[in-house]
Amino acid sequence: MMELRGICREYEVGGETVHALDHVDLTIRPGEYVSIMGPSGSGKSTLLNVLGLLDRPTMGTYALQGEDVSKLDDDALAAKRQKHIGFVFQFFHLIPRLTALENVELPLVLAGAAQRERRERATKVLESVGLGPRLHHRPDQLSGGERQRVAICRAIIMQPSFLLADEPTGNLDSKSGTEIMQIIEQLNRDGIALLIVTHDPAIGSRASRHLTLRDGKIVSDQ
Repeated sequence: MMELRGICREYEVGGETVHALDHVDLTIRPGEYVSIMGPSGSGKSTLLNVLGLLDRPTMGTYALQGEDVSKLDDDALAAKRQKHIGFVFQFFHLIPRLTALENVELPLVLAGAAQRERRERATKVLESVGLGPRLHHRPDQLSGGERQRVAICRAIIMQPSFLLADEPTGNLDSKSGTEIMQIIEQLNRDGIALLIVTHDPAIGSRASRHLTLRDGKIVSDQ
């Protein structure tokens, strides 16, 4: 599980303290499907970054799979992230000079996997989302929907327990966005906990649990 207790995240902006997260308590259980909504500046992306170990809270405790990760050093956080958490972002964040296959292989390279193993695993996961014919295409040779599918494959290649998605359809047309939602919802049905930050009520309503943030606080959890 992910368990946040009394989590605050503060920034200094122009000599003033901004409370991006304000004493947040939250538990995410295995296999849940959660949408995170709220107006701009409400703390949605900050919450996702804290959950994903991309940002450190100013105060409070965060237990991931039963271990308090609040005080871990950067190397230990990176190891936890690699083992437990996958990320999908609005703008894909693929490496332009690498092919689809090489982008998906990258986490396995960093984990020290043998070339044959990483090639086989990356090929299999790309074929599972219909990208078998696009294995050796670079991002600039792929459509937006295809690039997001590559990003999803990279996110799940390490078989994480949690998939965190920040506006995953925000840069796509409606048809491609629907296809992406079908893919990540199938991953949730297969057992991965899915957390989606979105401004789109139609996307948010698809989740089984709905969080609403305002001024750094969770004001609704339904």
